Parts: sequence; C-alpha cells; structure tokens
Amino acid sequence: MTPLCTLARAVALATLVATASFTVQAADIPIASEALESHIKTEVTAIDQASRQVTVKGANDKPVTFQLTEKAKALPNLKVGDQVDIEVTRAVAYVLNTDVGGAPKASEESGTIRATQANPNPGGEAFRQVRVTSQIKKIDLKTHQVSLLPPEGKLQVVKVENPDLQKRMKNLKVGQTVDAIYTEVLKIKTSR
Repeated sequence: MTPLCTLARAVALATLVATASFTVQAADIPIASEALESHIKTEVTAIDQASRQVTVKGANDKPVTFQLTEKAKALPNLKVGDQVDIEVTRAVAYVLNTDVGGAPKASEESGTIRATQANPNPGGEAFRQVRVTSQIKKIDLKTHQVSLLPPEGKLQVVKVENPDLQKRMKNLKVGQTVDAIYTEVLKIKTSR
C-alpha cells in the first residue's frame, strides 16, 4: 500500500474515530459525526482524448460524461470497454473548541496518487479535507438555537435538534468555536 493511500485512509478514519468518542483531547469536544460511502462499478463507453472527456454507463445505462484535468496522466491508457470501480467516502465531523476567543477561518488539505509503472491502468486515489471554523456569537437555550459566525461573515442560526446536545448547550460559551471538518476520499480503479 502506498504512503499516500495509507494517509488518505488514515485521514478519513481519524476523523470518524475522533468524533465517535466523547473524550476530551486537546481542548476539543466532538459534537457529532456522519459518514456516507458509495461504491459504483461501471464501464467506459467513449473517450475523447482531445477534449479529455470520458463517458461511462450511468444509472439505467444512460451515459455520464466526465471532464478530466491535465492531472489524469494515464488517460491515453484508458480504452472503451474498460471496467471502472469507484469508491467514495464522505465524512463530516463537528468539534467544539473549549477555549474562548478563536476566530472564524477555513483551511483545506488535499493529496492524490496515480497509476504506477507496476500498474499502468488509469486510476488512483485522492483525498480532500476542509476545516471550517465558526465562532459562537449567541446561545438561546429556550429555542435550542446557536448563532454562528463562519469565515464568510454572514451570521447563521443553527437549531439543535438532538435532545442530548440540547442538554449540553448550557455548557457552551459565546466566543467558543465549532469546527466542521469535511473529509472526502475518492478511489478509482480500472481494469480490462
């Protein structure tokens, strides 16, 4: 297994494991998490090398066309009839920072791996993680609402629906931050 493949899986797994536990580590408290995994097997039906477009069979055999970037170095190796195996994992985690005074911000990390000489078939893996930090500006315990200021600066009101989280709202403080961590891992394999 390649280092980046291991890293991509570790990033997704760490996000989920960190949010599944309610222990306090480094002054962060996991609030909630959610994960969704999709797996699609399909077949290449058309390739336009000049425009870097690939068409595959979609739902009910309807064609779906993808525009590939210059990063798809192994595109010339792809052939009509190749089988494509696509796995997508998406996770979101919400973490409360117990320190007061954090500022809204956003950051992104990403990485990719591609086909190798040992496996020249087009494909590879990619991961992307985006962390959006919003600051708590107002807490309304009666209506179970929290007003958050995200990096883009437009105040958002979030209704807390989960009864367990509603009970814990009394521990929140104006000025604390909430991180929303979005993680996506995409794995594509092709075969003939």
